[in-house]
Amino acid sequence: MKRQPYTASEESLPRDNGELEVDLDDEEQEPSVSLSAGASSTEEVHREFVVPESANQMRIDLFLTQSCDGYSRTQIRNAVQNHGAEIDGRVVRPSFKLQAGQRLRFKVPPLPSDETIPENIPLDIVYEDDGLVVVNKPAGMVVHPARGHWSGTLTSALAFRFQSLSDVGGPTRPGIVHRLDRDTSGVIVIAKTNAVHIHLGQQFHDREVKKEYFAITAGKLDRDRDLIEAPIGRHPYQRDKMAIRDGHPSSRDASTFYEVVGRHGRFTQVRVRPKTGRTHQIRVHLAHIGAPIICDRLYAGHSEITPAMLEGKSRLEQESSLLTRQALHARTLTLVNPQSGKEMTFEAPIPEDMQRVIDHLNDRG
Repeated sequence: MKRQPYTASEESLPRDNGELEVDLDDEEQEPSVSLSAGASSTEEVHREFVVPESANQMRIDLFLTQSCDGYSRTQIRNAVQNHGAEIDGRVVRPSFKLQAGQRLRFKVPPLPSDETIPENIPLDIVYEDDGLVVVNKPAGMVVHPARGHWSGTLTSALAFRFQSLSDVGGPTRPGIVHRLDRDTSGVIVIAKTNAVHIHLGQQFHDREVKKEYFAITAGKLDRDRDLIEAPIGRHPYQRDKMAIRDGHPSSRDASTFYEVVGRHGRFTQVRVRPKTGRTHQIRVHLAHIGAPIICDRLYAGHSEITPAMLEGKSRLEQESSLLTRQALHARTLTLVNPQSGKEMTFEAPIPEDMQRVIDHLNDRG
């Protein structure tokens, strides 16, 4: 693990890298579940168990989560809460402690189809040609269906608007070459054909795609520019977080370049260019050096900010929030158009919610 000063010229700034599919999502995708033969997703499906000795005194929601593949514990808990589980014919709550030998009957909740369901959701199209589309993704939109987010996704909006998209990524990810976190806004490229998808994917794999992000951080950065190099792996205790983990089996090398573009007391505006494409990379690396992105629930410990909070004060009564999601925006994307062979740069302007924070910081001087 190392963090070294970076003094290279602008021409040699590190380029973004992603795997063939860059994993930047903060939601884990759940596997699909097959219902019993001949059953449709609208029919009631039940599973019956005899509680084994190994599950004695185990909570029923935990036992069912382990026994029913493809469901999160929250989904199981909600199903049990809605009178979906019976022990020896008696409806029980999610906290019920099982006893070995009891008979359990569970009404399995339906899962959505693997196919993307088109939805009429407006899209901000930055660029489009016969082979690709570049979208300015809004914060709060999940890229493809995932745990707890089966509708309102970017893929649903794309499926409604475009007749043909690549299917390299499978039925739930039509056109998706790379991804952004749900609450990260900005430019994302979509492939219309498989040939374009494969070409773009290779550019990500070969670190030929250049991405630039804009972020607002809490905490003073002692250097105007720097290269952060620290391996990232799964957090040891929190399944939805990543962490700096040197030498752990889940860890992968990660490099992030940043450059300060504005200082405002304990807040900093930064331009960020990830060299690798690890899950939550920018968020983890900035938090690692003591400058977490503001309103980042996972890594900054807060999810909203107000004018008073920018002043270092407690939130005023009935004060409106300036920002309610992580202040991270994919500002520009540079790649070679697979069909024309020309290098192209696409840009998404700073969104209104982040601009409100910038304006308040600038007013403070």
